[in-house]
Amino acid sequence: MSIQPIPFIDLQTQRLRLGAALEDAVLSVVRSGRYILGPEVAEFEKKLAAFCKAPFAMSCANGTDALLLLLMLKKVGPGDAVIVPSFTFAATAEVVVLAGAVPVFVDVDPASFCIDSASAERGIATAKAMGLRPVGIIAVDLFGHPVDYDILKPLAADHDLWLMSDCAQGFGGTYRNGRVGALGDFAATSFFPAKPLGCYGDGGAVFVHDAESLAILESLRVHGQGVDKYDNVRIGMNGRMDTLQAAVLLHKLAIFESEINARQTVARRYAERLAGLAETPQVAPGCVSTWAQYTVRVPAGMREAIVGELKGAGIPTAIYYSRPVHAQTAYSQYPVAAGGLPATEKLSGEVLSLPMHAYLDEATIDRIADTFGRAVRRAREA
Repeated sequence: MSIQPIPFIDLQTQRLRLGAALEDAVLSVVRSGRYILGPEVAEFEKKLAAFCKAPFAMSCANGTDALLLLLMLKKVGPGDAVIVPSFTFAATAEVVVLAGAVPVFVDVDPASFCIDSASAERGIATAKAMGLRPVGIIAVDLFGHPVDYDILKPLAADHDLWLMSDCAQGFGGTYRNGRVGALGDFAATSFFPAKPLGCYGDGGAVFVHDAESLAILESLRVHGQGVDKYDNVRIGMNGRMDTLQAAVLLHKLAIFESEINARQTVARRYAERLAGLAETPQVAPGCVSTWAQYTVRVPAGMREAIVGELKGAGIPTAIYYSRPVHAQTAYSQYPVAAGGLPATEKLSGEVLSLPMHAYLDEATIDRIADTFGRAVRRAREA
C-alpha cells in the first residue's frame, strides 16, 4: 500500500477555501492592465495597517527589500553596526552588509528562539570596542513568537538605538494586546508563500509611525523619485509590489484571523501528543504566536534517525537552522557578541520543524505524532 505524503505547508486547501473569488480577483487585475501599483495595492496597504493597528503600511517587492528599505530610511552605512541574532534566516544580516554596515551577531533565548537581551547588550559593547557606531537592533519574531518588546525597547532606548521588528515569520502575532508590526520603532515583513500570510510569489511590507517616514519610503521604493519620475531626489531601488500579489493578499488577509486561531488549535494538539517525546515550543504569557513553524528540540545525536523515519512514512520535516548565520561562509568574518553564542550553536544541532499550517486536522497530527513517537523510541534504544 502506498504511503500518502503529508504536505509541510498546505497551500492548496487554503486556495480551495478562497475559491472562485480569489481567481476572479487575479483575472480582474490581468484584464485591468494595471500590473504595478494598481488600486489593489493601496487598498491592501490600508487594510494591512488597520489589521495590526500600525499608523502606516507600505508594500514592497519582498521581505528582504522591506528590511533594506528601512535601513536606507535610517541612512545606515559604513562605520555603523547593527545588532542581529545569528539564529535566523540570512536576510536579516544580509541587508546590513548591503547597506555598508557591520552586523554584530548575538545569541537567542532557547525558550522563545528570539533575541536574548543580555547578549544584545554584550553585542553593543563589542561593537563599540571595535570602534563601530551601534545604531540599531533587528529583532526577529522567530517561528511566529514575538520578541520581548518590553525588554528590548528600553534596552535600545538606553543606548540611543532604534529597534526594528523583522516580523517575516511573526506578523499576525500578539504581544500583550499589541499586534506584531506596530510594536517596534518600525517593522518589516515578508509575504513569501510559505509565511503565515503569504502571496503567490514574492512580496513584503514595512510599517512606520509617521507620515514623513512613509513619504521617504515611497520615494525609495521607486528609485528615489521625487514629484517627477525623472527627478530622483535620493538613491532608491525598484521595490514595488505587483498588483497581482496585492489582489491575492487582500483575500488571504480576510481569512487571516481565522487561520491564526486554527494554528493555535494545531499547536495545542501537537503539544499534547508530543509531550515527553521532545522539548516542545512554549509561548510566553501574554503572547500569541502565528506558529510560522512548529519547532521541537531533540538530542542532536537522534535527529538524523528521527528525520529518516518520518521521511520514510511520508512526513516531511525541515531544520531551521542547521547552520547559524555567523557560521556561514559569507558571514564568518563578522563579529559576535562577547561570550559567544552558546544557545544558538546548541539549538542548531537540536531543532526539528514538523508540518504546520491552519488546515492540519487531528487525524493527520496524530499520524505525525505516532510516527514521531516510534522514531524517538527507536532512537533512544539505538
